[in-house]
Amino acid sequence: MPAETTTAIASLGKVDRETMAGRVYRDLRDLIMAGQVCPGERLSIRAVAGALGTSMMPVRDAIARLAAEQALEVLPNRTVRVPILTRRRFQELRTIRLMLEGHATTMAAERVTSPALEGIRALHAAFTAEHAHAEPDAGRLIAINKDFHFRIYEAAEMPALMQIIEGLWLQIGPVLNFDLRSKSRRLSDRVALRYHQGMLEGLEARDGAAARAALAGDITTAGDFILACDALLDE
Repeated sequence: MPAETTTAIASLGKVDRETMAGRVYRDLRDLIMAGQVCPGERLSIRAVAGALGTSMMPVRDAIARLAAEQALEVLPNRTVRVPILTRRRFQELRTIRLMLEGHATTMAAERVTSPALEGIRALHAAFTAEHAHAEPDAGRLIAINKDFHFRIYEAAEMPALMQIIEGLWLQIGPVLNFDLRSKSRRLSDRVALRYHQGMLEGLEARDGAAARAALAGDITTAGDFILACDALLDE
């Protein structure tokens, strides 16, 4: 039975009253996009409100917004949980990701600035350093992975496309990093790390095709691992 809250939820920072509603929504949204909550996991409104130091009202409002974006489910008994994707839905989202995130990566190779490239390099270095530990911190790897991808997509300078990609990650985030969370062979073999290196090299060479191919490898191999596990529902 999934726990009602997580270490990630408990670590949310306190918020000022005037920024409460937007901050609660953004913090929960970021946790879901980064895969810091698991499919089927129940979220306690009281626990989230306590972690943030807010009343339950802004938490309820945030959950309603996220449910409308298909990032959370409110069940008939008012239980809030992270949705469990079906295999068909996951495969559909993966196909769309390959198209949209692939295009963003291609454009990023054309438009990335030197400061943006330095930021991407720093994230790759942090990802590499965490992999070097005997017991890598899965939560840290998941967070860095999300930041690395989105720093690249930001470099494409296409805000409308970025918004669509964020919507995809809201739906797929909880299963996206299943291999990192479960300490699979894909993690020990540093598969994602190699593809990240290829993406970075493609950006540095201003080679959109190479960067996009590395991204496709990352998305496809991670997806194949997830499809082989019991993380999805059969229809």
